[in-house]
Amino acid sequence: MNDEYIIADKSLTSQSREPILTVETLDDLDASDLSEICDATEEAIQAGGGFGWVSPPSRSVLENYWRGVLLIPDRVLIIGKLDHVIAGSCQILKPPQNNEAQAFSCQLTTFFLAPWARGYVMASQLVIEAENYAKSNSFNTINLDVRATQDRAIHSFETLGFTKIGTHPNYALVDGEYVTGYYFTKQI
Repeated sequence: MNDEYIIADKSLTSQSREPILTVETLDDLDASDLSEICDATEEAIQAGGGFGWVSPPSRSVLENYWRGVLLIPDRVLIIGKLDHVIAGSCQILKPPQNNEAQAFSCQLTTFFLAPWARGYVMASQLVIEAENYAKSNSFNTINLDVRATQDRAIHSFETLGFTKIGTHPNYALVDGEYVTGYYFTKQI
């Protein structure tokens, strides 16, 4: 699915055009896509939103990570582009086949945006695309977790109807300090 959204940005000058936002599910990353998603990942990690990484790993580790995502049948990669450049992504993680009791739900994971792409409604469009994918694949619940320090992401999830269902005081360890994490769910 490839949805294109034209959005207005009040910071653009009158001589500028409105940026083009696209959100799509990817089955393959070409060399350009791989470079762009690694760049965006590094920038998001440096800005404090690294979906597990506290500091950017080497470029080869990032490239191998993203190539590996596409090899795992139970992972679905959804990317967001701003003016045709990958600026963020999320993944849907399907439950393992032996987990029949939770086959109705999937996990929204590894959600991030590069700092330069924030404020363009990309966060909500990525989540909506994930919800659409989940619905079309017979899931009726999406679960996710997030560091308590990710205020913008938390606000986006709550705005989109996710309900906070739990708190973990030792969710992550960043610079030697524990960071609280929140768990959210949404029936779709």
